[in-house]
Amino acid sequence: MRYPIDFLSTFDKTLLFWMERFVKLKLTTLSNRNVKDKEAFNAIIQSLNKGVKSIEELKNLSKEARQCGLIGINTYINPLEKLYKQLSALGFASMKEIDEETIIDFLATYTSGLSDATKKNYRMAILSLFNYIDKENEDDEGKSYNYRIELKNFAGLGGSRGQKLPIYMHDEEIQRFLAAIDETPFKEYAQAKNRLLIKLILYTGMRVSEALDIQTKDMVQEDGYFIFRISGKGNKQRIAMIKSAYVQKELNEWLEHKPNTPLLFCSRTAKRLTQPYVSYIMDKILLYAGIRKEKNGAHMLRHTFATRLYQKNHDLILVQEALGHADLNTSRIYTHFDKERLKAATSVMDDFN
Repeated sequence: MRYPIDFLSTFDKTLLFWMERFVKLKLTTLSNRNVKDKEAFNAIIQSLNKGVKSIEELKNLSKEARQCGLIGINTYINPLEKLYKQLSALGFASMKEIDEETIIDFLATYTSGLSDATKKNYRMAILSLFNYIDKENEDDEGKSYNYRIELKNFAGLGGSRGQKLPIYMHDEEIQRFLAAIDETPFKEYAQAKNRLLIKLILYTGMRVSEALDIQTKDMVQEDGYFIFRISGKGNKQRIAMIKSAYVQKELNEWLEHKPNTPLLFCSRTAKRLTQPYVSYIMDKILLYAGIRKEKNGAHMLRHTFATRLYQKNHDLILVQEALGHADLNTSRIYTHFDKERLKAATSVMDDFN
């Protein structure tokens, strides 16, 4: 069903209406492979069908969808929330008063200081919103109002800078981090679970989302190793292994208290853990260890594993297979840490000294 561009009585209500419809579209079209709590997810959709009363309610519903396992919705809702507040403050009377210059002004203000990747996410989210409105609005005569916003003149993005080197921990930091895993205090019922989860990511290099999706049936023990069957990006299957000695104690303790659910990792109410929960664990452990990095998230553990793997084996194919990279070029960023090869470059001017 299509609606007039100024569908409701005020600009604020109409803008919220279009954002609400757009978010619902994203909730029903983004990959839902990781959504486990189907009842909760359906309740979110029904709430959107009934309509929200504020941008905060829309953001909270999006957050709940993310907690259900819908990866990617934050890419849209965070820019939309800021855009709503900016446009509402301008006192517009009609949706037709929004133009490309208004959007560029918003991007110039709210993306200042953000990374190029985040700026691109803002641009994509806003373009998607107005492309959606272009297609879904229609007046009584069957005509549509089209914004045709392209943002080609948005100058906030830097030039091509190539691929940044990943943030990882050096050997001394790894030692401190491993000690902190065992020493950082958590609530008793979550102690073993948290330690097991972080060690599993660090010792195998799996993505956080992959670790959170593991089911107990995907894990077998064989010849001193735990073997995990992982569903990676694009639902691609691969195997990860870890020495039993590294995690046996934490696993035994956790399995004694784990709720009855197929998931290996879950909350006290048997629900899937969320990325923010893992970030909370990482922050506590890093703080205890006295380690601060440019990026402190659990993805740093994956970079640390991959860096060590390449340094010890100099085998890009192994790195690709262990991390589940679809393209070998993605794995090449870890060749920058081959210090022994780089030492050869220090001798290039020896003939003149």
